[in-house]
Amino acid sequence: MLDINLRSPMSTDERHTSDGFAAGMRAGMPFALATILLGIYFGVLSQSLGWDAAASVLFSILTFSGSAQFAVAAVLGAGGGTMVAILAAVILNARFLPMGIAVAPYLKGGRWRRALEAQAVIDSSWALASRGNGRFDRAYLLGATAPQAVAWMGGTAVGVLIGDGIGDPNRLGLDMVFPVLFLTLLIGELKAGGRRAMVAAALAAIVAIALLPITAPGIPVLACCAAAMVGLYGRSTGAGS
Repeated sequence: MLDINLRSPMSTDERHTSDGFAAGMRAGMPFALATILLGIYFGVLSQSLGWDAAASVLFSILTFSGSAQFAVAAVLGAGGGTMVAILAAVILNARFLPMGIAVAPYLKGGRWRRALEAQAVIDSSWALASRGNGRFDRAYLLGATAPQAVAWMGGTAVGVLIGDGIGDPNRLGLDMVFPVLFLTLLIGELKAGGRRAMVAAALAAIVAIALLPITAPGIPVLACCAAAMVGLYGRSTGAGS
């Protein structure tokens, strides 16, 4: 008897999407290992600040941005105001606007699906998915973000659960995980950005250090972000000349 397969074969586009997603997941796994440590640290830190456990996990699910969440925790933990904390988070996350605009043509579906897929735009995945000349691999981007999202949200949940038993997270040196990761990213950006990037970073550091002893918590973060924007503006205007 002739065996008839009623299932339609996978199209070439579907195979490429599946292969790209899997390849992206493999590329994102090393970043996920660092991300889960950061997530645990954030969960422990949030408990040391007296935050509600469910709110801490929900914050990671809805925000999914380590830099913004740590900024909020740092400002509030130091006694800063809520609006300053929110503004610091917004400025830090402003970098995702041009990144999202760049990758937008490669997202699929209607408005709501594209908005959902855009949530996968994070620093490491965006860089991994870049194919040069402004082109991006959508499936690779989604795949690279998937393990990092699970690691961040899961790590936060673990940190919340063990937070009371650990107490002060700084005793274990967990406070160094986030600065070391961002220092690594900064070094890479400085190498790629050249002299102008170095000047912007130096200006931001000087402004932040000068303001630390004389301003309220959170203000140095806002000021150094503004200083970095000067470098970004100079870079964009210089590129067009």
